[in-house]
Amino acid sequence: MVDVDQEQVSRAERRKRTEAAVLAAARRQFAEYGFERTTIRAVAADAGIDPALVMQLFGNKEQLFSAAAHASIDIRPLVEAPVADLPKASAAHLFSGFEDPIRRDSSEALLRSCLTHPTAGQILLDQVMAPAQSTVAATIGGDDAELRAAVLNACTLGVTIARYLLKVPAIAQADRGDLERILEPALRALVEAQLGHSDPRPA
Repeated sequence: MVDVDQEQVSRAERRKRTEAAVLAAARRQFAEYGFERTTIRAVAADAGIDPALVMQLFGNKEQLFSAAAHASIDIRPLVEAPVADLPKASAAHLFSGFEDPIRRDSSEALLRSCLTHPTAGQILLDQVMAPAQSTVAATIGGDDAELRAAVLNACTLGVTIARYLLKVPAIAQADRGDLERILEPALRALVEAQLGHSDPRPA
């Protein structure tokens, strides 16, 4: 029994390591070549495995891109924040992945792919942004929670694009602390009507 259990753990660990290697390779390939020019074969070669294994793990390029996007964007601090902390969490989320020198290039490339390729954009919208936005709306509560959450997302996304892709001088050159200081009150205005109420999510 012990040998069987150890074998199962070993297989699970090998699968986990292979998935991590494929995702790292996918982020590099999508960053360098974009969604359109990246291929399963190129990702497999980068990861040092057979293309069939990439297909077995992720299905197709669209699902691989979705997994790479999920791996690049940590939404947990945002979706787990109580309503009173949403403005601060949203502002911090704006910088997630972009201020880290190791992750910045791949984060910028993934975002650029989403803005220039319809399929990549739809994947990010449906599989990453929409679930997070729905959770934030549930946190905000109220009749117009969905709209508030959508505008909250639009504000942070707009600043992200202006700072990291368009490189609008005043925003691109601004200190992170200054941006957070200016942005947080604007984000708070989107949820302040709910701040007098308890967090609607169950504990």
